[in-house]
Amino acid sequence: MILLGVNVDHVATLRQARYRDEPNTFGGFVEPDPASMAWLAEDAGADGITMHIREDRRHVQVEDVQRYLERKKTRLNLEVSLSGEMVELALSLKPDSVCLVPENRMEVTTEGGLDVVGNLERAREVVDLFTKRGIPTSMFIDPDPAQLEASAKIGSPWVELHTGSFARAWPFPPKREHELGVLTKGMEIGLSLGLQVNAGHGINYENVEGARKLDRVTEFNIGHSIICRSLRYGLSEAVSNMRQLLNS
Repeated sequence: MILLGVNVDHVATLRQARYRDEPNTFGGFVEPDPASMAWLAEDAGADGITMHIREDRRHVQVEDVQRYLERKKTRLNLEVSLSGEMVELALSLKPDSVCLVPENRMEVTTEGGLDVVGNLERAREVVDLFTKRGIPTSMFIDPDPAQLEASAKIGSPWVELHTGSFARAWPFPPKREHELGVLTKGMEIGLSLGLQVNAGHGINYENVEGARKLDRVTEFNIGHSIICRSLRYGLSEAVSNMRQLLNS
């Protein structure tokens, strides 16, 4: 069984587009509510919820995470950067797990994997901090052997492979097969290093046919495509459909 983590960041993006200057993050005319959508996703079969609090707070707010945690039914995977502010915030929120991601103020959403090799000592320090609090920490990385080896070296128990290149290559069969091969090799290297391997970014209802061939990946974290489908079919259908497709 491949697990499905549902990312609700884009629910918050839609809210912030209209109500970013409001004092409240939910209730009354302020909508949609990321916490409520997360609970609904859990009811529909999501195995976990992912939220990313960015340094610039462009979508998910701290209050969204706090409210979700009050009634969570599964587990929270909190994405944050390596900055001191975000690490301290994550420690205070006590999520079930943390995924360390890169951040670029100019990007619309997270693009590319974290350079663990280039930030080895800082990444090691952060992993140690979370480990001491009983919070397992994942590295969101490209399927690069050097990044996988560095992640294992600093004591990270698992990684999340960035599947963006595969997703962009899907319309072009030769490129698609090449990128799937790169991911497969990354998965195998990660497993050989004793890492749990997760994956995500750009997976949708079409290319999941190829993504599920990575059958030793523990969990896919998917957000954008699920939220898009929910506009037509509702979130419950979108979540249950994706979970079924992952395990067809």
